[in-house]
Amino acid sequence: MSTEDTFGDTLTGLFDSVFSRIAQARESVIPVLTPRETGTSTSIITGIAKVSGLPGVGFDELLKFSGDIYGIAFNVDEDEVGVILLGDYSSLQAGDEVERLDRVVDVPVGDGLIGRIINPIGQPLDGKGRLVTSERQPVESPAPSILDRDPVTEPLQTGIKVIDALIPVGRGQRELILGDRQTGKTAIALDTILNQRGKNVLCVYCAIGQRASGVAKVIATLREQGALEYSVVVVTEGNDPPGLAYVAPYAATSIAEYFMQQGRDVLVVYDDLTHHARAYRELSLLLRRPPGREAFPGDIFYIHSRLLERATHLCPELGGGSITALPIIETEAQDISAYIPTNLISITDGQIYLSPSLFELGVLPAVDVGRSVSRVGGKAQRAAYRAVAGDLKLAYAQFEEMESFARFGARLDDNTLKTLEHGRRIRACLQQQEFDPVSMAEQIIVLLALTANLFDAIPLEHMSEAEAAVRQSATEMPPDVCARFESAKTLSDADRAVITRIASSALRRFLPETTAEQKS
Repeated sequence: MSTEDTFGDTLTGLFDSVFSRIAQARESVIPVLTPRETGTSTSIITGIAKVSGLPGVGFDELLKFSGDIYGIAFNVDEDEVGVILLGDYSSLQAGDEVERLDRVVDVPVGDGLIGRIINPIGQPLDGKGRLVTSERQPVESPAPSILDRDPVTEPLQTGIKVIDALIPVGRGQRELILGDRQTGKTAIALDTILNQRGKNVLCVYCAIGQRASGVAKVIATLREQGALEYSVVVVTEGNDPPGLAYVAPYAATSIAEYFMQQGRDVLVVYDDLTHHARAYRELSLLLRRPPGREAFPGDIFYIHSRLLERATHLCPELGGGSITALPIIETEAQDISAYIPTNLISITDGQIYLSPSLFELGVLPAVDVGRSVSRVGGKAQRAAYRAVAGDLKLAYAQFEEMESFARFGARLDDNTLKTLEHGRRIRACLQQQEFDPVSMAEQIIVLLALTANLFDAIPLEHMSEAEAAVRQSATEMPPDVCARFESAKTLSDADRAVITRIASSALRRFLPETTAEQKS
């Protein structure tokens, strides 16, 4: 190689090095520009903003206002966009800049949320610092397809005797809880959450537009009973913007879906969807959408159906996880034929109706068995439980009919009197204190004692003590018999004889003296 060639290569290398350094210096000085699409808010009203100047915005897209306040593009018209605001909008003014974020509204998901209290956009409300999560999921997602679902066969024990025996709930089911104000709807949901301790079921409680005092009471109960260790609480209060109340149940479902996709079982409580429907009605009317029946917009059915259809039991190929939904709604004057109740009854797989009349009589929980139904039914019960509770609902319904007939003062024959006395004891046994879930073994021994008419000789004033004694005697049952409760096997005649003997022994001290002497 000649001297000229060597000099040329050296000079070329020198120029390349200089140009490379100049390029690096220019990159460090000149920032990389990313395109931003911004618009201007033209008006701010209750929970709603009108924005112009965002030609590329899409439906359900997240927008950012000044002061880190977010909104959802909901009405995408030709000249302006109607936005649902998701925060305290008191500082916003017409003329503020609005920025597109090129993503839909999402919520943090993961194990870091367990035991935490958050709002629907993932901001912590419990004073425990920021959430430690690595993933986020959109609050709106399509429901699993039919082929991705499996039948509902596993029971979700609520710990409430009248529900587990007569209106069973399965994992992956949607069971509506409805009734008038102050009839114990939230108490049933809380009892169900408390009963999931040790059953490998995570719980998500979603408070929608509730009073702050009521939400604080629920959270205090969950904390005192140790249920917050396996629960996530999503909260919107009554004074929050209606946009947060609208987003809340979808955010709670996205949190539950993350765990379901990991193959876990999740229970979601929506308390309550009446407030959710009213929040959506308020937003729709403010956005000038046409009102329909009872001033609700025409798509009110769709917002609830696309929410509750996400609750399901996935097939084993997708992990076999499940979401069980317990939506709560409030009726007025026991009218279950109103617009929102009929919508949700048609969407869900059954309903638990709470009667104000029973509540006033002190029959708690005030479940009206005649107007309650589970469309999954006995398929969600263990074989042993189904065999014990099979005829109980029919006997109880017959008793209620006879009781209303007997109020007219008609003369009754001996068989009818026996049916009435037996029904009163069924009702007494199905009563239950709040926050006192009953295990499956205790429920089976009580129900078997009922079907064997062992309680019929007990005076009504001693029924609560007698039922408690039978429950306590469940610890005396042989382990092999208790193991069959959780299996697919039904109870043999020998098993029934053992359980009946234990229950009879526990009830002996409550029998009247004459009856006790006859028994001995």
